[in-house]
Amino acid sequence: MIFLLEYDRRRRHIVTFERYDDAERAAAERRRLELELNDERRDANRELVLLQAIDEDALRQTHRRYFQNAREIIESST
Repeated sequence: MIFLLEYDRRRRHIVTFERYDDAERAAAERRRLELELNDERRDANRELVLLQAIDEDALRQTHRRYFQNAREIIESST
């Protein structure tokens, strides 16, 4: 699966979260570009990324910082 995430670093939360099948990579890339070009809020506190993982659970493990705060990550590691 391919996941499109727009993450607000300042607020520490996901603004956009979309899922695409692997065969829809081109559509996911077009959507990311559309968001990037149409966004008037461009600043250094915003991330717009495409990530690939087997499923959402795997994504949540490999990219925890988008889904958990630092305390939650530390506590889940012990």
